[in-house]
Amino acid sequence: MADAVDTTTTAATPEKAVYEPKPSLQYASAVGIQAAGVGALVSAVQNALGTHSSGAAGFFTRTGGTIGFFAAMGATFALTESVVANQRQTDDALNGAAGGCAAGFLAGIRARSLPVAVASCAVLGTAIGTLDYNGKNLVPTNTESIEERRKRFFKQPRPTNSPEPVPDAE
Repeated sequence: MADAVDTTTTAATPEKAVYEPKPSLQYASAVGIQAAGVGALVSAVQNALGTHSSGAAGFFTRTGGTIGFFAAMGATFALTESVVANQRQTDDALNGAAGGCAAGFLAGIRARSLPVAVASCAVLGTAIGTLDYNGKNLVPTNTESIEERRKRFFKQPRPTNSPEPVPDAE
């Protein structure tokens, strides 16, 4: 007779992690504010390098739209990424790719060109999706400790060929 097959799961089988939903509006507003800070820095540089008679007020009057544009791109990216993640109930590179595509499309719409919008969607979506796929890190992660790296870097002493003294038998 055939033996009964055990269908219970064992401890060796990996369990799928439970997805925790992301707070979309909170995440989008936080990233939007951070992106607005970057936009303010870019606006200040644009204002400083431009020739105009506006003075320091040009930070808001001439190049202030940069601040809002950066904030809109950041918020759009974060909102799209979190909504896609919550809808799919997974946290993977596809969420970042969708967010990058939405932010890139917004950049193309600002340029008032649909081909630029589609191309920006493809470029930013691919770039952010690839970055997320690689573990959200530009540099490969090295788990080697400082001591291991030091031992590998410096020359190792050569083993001596001299025989060890044999203890006298008493």
